[in-house]
Amino acid sequence: MWRGDCNGLDIVVNYLTMAELDQIEAVQRCVMDALTEGSQYQSLTTEEFMKLLSDRTLIGAYHKGTLIAFRALLIPPLDADHLGYDIGYPLEMLDRVLYQEVTNVHPDYRGYGLQQHLGKLLMKELEQDSRFNLVCATVAPFNIPSLKDKFALGLRIGALKPKYGGKLRYIFMKELHSDWKPAGDTTWLDMGETEQQVALLKAGWFGTTMTRDGNRWLVKYER
Repeated sequence: MWRGDCNGLDIVVNYLTMAELDQIEAVQRCVMDALTEGSQYQSLTTEEFMKLLSDRTLIGAYHKGTLIAFRALLIPPLDADHLGYDIGYPLEMLDRVLYQEVTNVHPDYRGYGLQQHLGKLLMKELEQDSRFNLVCATVAPFNIPSLKDKFALGLRIGALKPKYGGKLRYIFMKELHSDWKPAGDTTWLDMGETEQQVALLKAGWFGTTMTRDGNRWLVKYER
């Protein structure tokens, strides 16, 4: 799929198969062991990894023959929690929506930008895939690394609402075969201003980037 240099690290990236399941879970265990208190990482079960592998939506980076990172997309079930409902996507098109899923980078290989590199490779692959029109993701407010990752991959905020048992989440989205262009209206809101952000999003605005202002994080909204 891809071979080359990633910020000084020589890697080979391929779609992963069931034969790599043990290696995938070994990387996840290393990531879990290195977590600090309060981390928001949600591990996947063997069954969840098997679904990703069977759907062929999981790619991995190898360095000198060893799996060091992986990133996945998820073909979601068409249930009541589908993110397409949250952003007002046409019901008849929900089966053409993919989710950004888990990313794991072995602790020994952090700092090379592997998460974003794998994300860009996946997005490039998706642009050639006629089965899907939209990719979505959820991120908690103030989860700064994940927010930066989604914005860097070209996703924008389409909704902000409680998900997964009442936990507040941004709903990110990106069209795969067309480009969204704002008309020119722009405003900035503090990331903590939940009600104001929800109101803008319901009025047709989108969150397109963020910046730090002293101790505050601001989100840029456009329409």
